Amino acid sequence: MTLLALAVSGRGLCDPAEAVVRADDEALLRGRAAFETLRVYGGRPFRLEAHLERLEASAAGVDLPSGAGAELGELAVLVLSDVAAELDGVDTVLRLVWTAGPVGGKPLGLALLSEVPAWIEEVRVRGARAVSLLGVRAAAPWLLPGVKSTSYAVNMAAEAEARRRGADDAVFVDHDGVVLEGTVTNVWWRRGDTLFTPSLELGILAGVTRAVVRESAAAGGFSVQEGIYPLAEVLSAEEAFTTSSVREVMPLSELDGASFAPGPAAAALQAALRELAAQEG
Repeated sequence: MTLLALAVSGRGLCDPAEAVVRADDEALLRGRAAFETLRVYGGRPFRLEAHLERLEASAAGVDLPSGAGAELGELAVLVLSDVAAELDGVDTVLRLVWTAGPVGGKPLGLALLSEVPAWIEEVRVRGARAVSLLGVRAAAPWLLPGVKSTSYAVNMAAEAEARRRGADDAVFVDHDGVVLEGTVTNVWWRRGDTLFTPSLELGILAGVTRAVVRESAAAGGFSVQEGIYPLAEVLSAEEAFTTSSVREVMPLSELDGASFAPGPAAAALQAALRELAAQEG
């Protein structure tokens, strides 16, 4: 993704090509940093406050200094204002990062604005292909349930494995075959007028777009059930899709060889998401 603008705590706007993180920052050395990624619709960030609140919670989960929400909120405004004239009618991606800084030093806040990856809309048209891979249920505090940290090597390795198997993405399941979440998404499926999704009790991320789907489901004629479900429940569904802030509502066309025809839920919920984004902007 091409980086369009960058703002850094204590420094303000910086050249996107400039190095701004110290070599001894614990984010680099140990992965001690929290982050959020969200869509910006025509210069208007969607559900920014919800993302900032979740970032604060993630920061606390990895024992980072407080203040991330206020600092990064200001940096978000700054980085968006830097390229405001270029964003009218253009969607972008805003990434907010709160690092531990060096040992004994101050935390560092970063706001990065970049292009939306072109592949997302291409894949949305045909539906994403996914494979299930072994994941870990975050059942203990030290496994960081619901925390969005930059320690993302496992997720990226899972994406790479999915691509090696000819898929676009992976869905994590635990040792018992219970569905957890995607590498960067929440997972959904439909039977009749009921939408199913894994429970947050499994330690998965409480996605902001997941919450939007819950809000929008009833208006589309769907009910929502959360629970603990085996993979077989997804494979036999009428429709399946994933949700995330950047990928939005992404239909699945295949999971572990099981095919899904385009269904009414993903299309309706994608339209509802876009409508909300326009209204709240």
